[in-house]
Amino acid sequence: MQTALALLPDFLLILLGFALRRWLHLGDHFWTGLEKLVYFVLFPALLFNSIARANLAWSEAAPLLGVGLLVMIAGMVLGAAARWLFPISPVSFASQFQCAFRFNTYIGLAVAAKLHGATGIAAMGLLTGAMVPPVNIAAVGMLARHGGVSLWRELARNPLLLATLAGLLWNLSGVAMPVPAGQFLGRLADAAIALGLLAVGAALRLDGKPGGGYGAGAWFLGVKLLALPAAAITLGRLLGLSGIYFDIALIFAALPTASSAYILAQRMGGDGRSVAWLISAGTLTAMVTLPLWLAFGR
Repeated sequence: MQTALALLPDFLLILLGFALRRWLHLGDHFWTGLEKLVYFVLFPALLFNSIARANLAWSEAAPLLGVGLLVMIAGMVLGAAARWLFPISPVSFASQFQCAFRFNTYIGLAVAAKLHGATGIAAMGLLTGAMVPPVNIAAVGMLARHGGVSLWRELARNPLLLATLAGLLWNLSGVAMPVPAGQFLGRLADAAIALGLLAVGAALRLDGKPGGGYGAGAWFLGVKLLALPAAAITLGRLLGLSGIYFDIALIFAALPTASSAYILAQRMGGDGRSVAWLISAGTLTAMVTLPLWLAFGR
């Protein structure tokens, strides 16, 4: 109960974003601009500032990355099984496949900040940044036959990955952050989580149904929100994760799919409508499952 109450303000921001888009009639251009601001400026500032300043325990961070990678692989394997279990077209399957393992960084950073402050943000930023390449390789590779998006161009232009790498390099250099620079980045970081969660809520849509029917949709949601957190708990305990790093691994595994999955499907000629349904249903369901997993795992 305490965990659910601690996360309630963040989930209320998501619901507020959903309501504001429908109440204020600001138009798609406003919300598209907000998403770009968060994605290209505010969250990179938050990641860089947190990782550059963090005192990371590398002996525990390495198993954390191992758990994260194994969890992603489990999601890919279980997600691929949907192709044989449900009557789903190749294009729709290739689009929805990524919903079994992609993660919403905005929600992950918000939850990590709520539970563990700046140290939680740094650990979550490190994990999500490290998982960007394998996740994009799997998602883009599956959709590659339907479009011409370059995988390496996608990675090279990913601001969250670049901010993570830059923060790590600064952290390893041992150079102190200049006070004005730290204050400037801090101001941007303060706005990142609230606006990011509002943008997540504004993007929710549940019209239509997923390709392959609701059975296929339930499969992808079950893999992402039930099977992967269970795998994270098991692997985390086997690899000796504890404390903050165990929590971060569990949060990461229990996150719903990011809106970038919809953008990728649309850009590569896939089934964007089905992906949008899965993202929205998964985000709303995670408001219940994520606190439950944290309460169970802790």
